[in-house]
Amino acid sequence: MLISYAKNMTSPARLATDIRDAITRLNRRLRQVRPVGELTQSQLSALTSLELAGALTPRELAEAERVQPPTMTRIVSKLETLGLVQRDPHPTDGRQVILSATPAGREVFDEHRRARDAWLTRRLAELPPTERATLHAAADILSRIAKDVTGGENPK
Repeated sequence: MLISYAKNMTSPARLATDIRDAITRLNRRLRQVRPVGELTQSQLSALTSLELAGALTPRELAEAERVQPPTMTRIVSKLETLGLVQRDPHPTDGRQVILSATPAGREVFDEHRRARDAWLTRRLAELPPTERATLHAAADILSRIAKDVTGGENPK
């Protein structure tokens, strides 16, 4: 019975579920760790996508955030009002605009990142060195998994 249980714990399907659940809980907790401010989670997510991508059209941003264009229009409008996002003419298509984070938007992004990093650093410091080493190895493995595009499956 114990051998069967150990095999089941290490099966790829069980491991996939455990990892997904742990990452989901950690991500949810990290989203809760943020400076108090006016931004909703959706607005912060859109700002993050712009900061990481550099610049996107409104349609590209809506696709990246997996929301409908009208929803993204409202999000971008609020970010513009707050001075966190700017619109620039598209370099090749006069009908479109390119959205990018302003310096103030980049500072808000950095402030949120620093808050999440500080919380995670405190939590990691509470762990024994052996567990931190295990997490370091796991981070490398998870990065490789995330970069693997040979699986042929669309992550959407």
